[in-house]
Amino acid sequence: MNSTKYKKLHAFINIPPESHFPIQNLPYGVFKPKSGGNARVGVAIGDMVLNLSTLQDAGLMKTTSLDIGNVFSQSSLNQFFSLGREAWAEVRSLIQNLLQADNPVLRDNDRLCSLALLPMRDVEMLLPVSIGDYTDFYSSKEHATNVGMMFRGKDNALQPNWVHLPVAYHGRSSSIVVSGTDIRRPKGQIKNADRSFPDYAASRLLDFELEMGFFVGTGNTIGDPIPIEKAVDHIFGMVLVNDWSARDIQRWEYVPLGPFLGKNFATSISPWVVTMEALEPFIGTGPKQDPEPLPYLKIDGNWTYDIHLEVYLQSERMEMPCRICRTNFKYIYWSINQQIAHHTINGCNLRPGDLLATGTVSGPRPESFGSMLELAWQGTKPIQLPNGEARTYIEDGDRITMTGWCQGDGYRVGFGELTGKILPALSRN
Repeated sequence: MNSTKYKKLHAFINIPPESHFPIQNLPYGVFKPKSGGNARVGVAIGDMVLNLSTLQDAGLMKTTSLDIGNVFSQSSLNQFFSLGREAWAEVRSLIQNLLQADNPVLRDNDRLCSLALLPMRDVEMLLPVSIGDYTDFYSSKEHATNVGMMFRGKDNALQPNWVHLPVAYHGRSSSIVVSGTDIRRPKGQIKNADRSFPDYAASRLLDFELEMGFFVGTGNTIGDPIPIEKAVDHIFGMVLVNDWSARDIQRWEYVPLGPFLGKNFATSISPWVVTMEALEPFIGTGPKQDPEPLPYLKIDGNWTYDIHLEVYLQSERMEMPCRICRTNFKYIYWSINQQIAHHTINGCNLRPGDLLATGTVSGPRPESFGSMLELAWQGTKPIQLPNGEARTYIEDGDRITMTGWCQGDGYRVGFGELTGKILPALSRN
């Protein structure tokens, strides 16, 4: 992994080395000033948001290759996504150049800086993308093995198809929410082992799932699959994903067609979309795939990313959150390239703004498991919190916070935080 080529970049804004948003990152998001105004596209730089629509109005966002129109005055990133990889790269280069410490164009224009650079504390982050479709994969071998062992035993932990294809299901895009949105505990049918019939009740086995998501930039024509060697050209960037799960509802409903109400009540994503170009220095080798995938899924070279991931839990009685998980994206067995190739091999068309998620990211050690189901091992090993409380699943009032970053040479390329608090179930039916 080579992160040194970006070390020489320095912004005119003072940014500490532990910041998730240095000039080497420049993730995109959609924000609205708390003082009022319309939603706009911005870029995170340090603890500031750079308003790209303001720079565009000032004539500083003109590209040489194409007319990007008013893509930064939109309330979503979809139009920008649809422009393609060449435009993404040119715009990123423009922004990086404007923020360079030795470039006076923006640095010395006090009036423009005051209009274009807004403190993050003064803005509200919105859902960055108008998400048309959402697909959730099941791509961590450690996670799939752990869950399989719990329900089918060690000898039948993985289903026969798992090592041959990236397993997935289609989720619900309407219930995808941005970080900071509270989540209501869901209700549904629950079948307890000691009862002959299911009951309608609030979920008692509410869980988080630590995942990474990636947005489709440019799609494909229906009937025309995306070859694996071209897959990354269709991916704009990545976000953190918490695919909340009601394990007891899901356990009763998932046979024979898979997740439904146990998953579609809420999925949370982080507000900043980190581009694949920013992640490029952190590409590395993934797990060895055995057996060798079929030709359309075979990928040569490096195809995963060294992204450090953490999960924190804070109960209502805790003053500070407690870390309960530490893992890494590099453990994912099926790569995002393979997920794209498999998703489209039958001719399925992806569109700008579609969200694909990796499934729970779990590692080889107990502290690297990416869900409460695994961390507390189906309730048999409660997680001990610093204040004396214990958890097997998420309780009302608990706040779950996820974070992730790539560590460069003197800088980080990070995703910020993804947080959500669990509210009690509605008392009415």
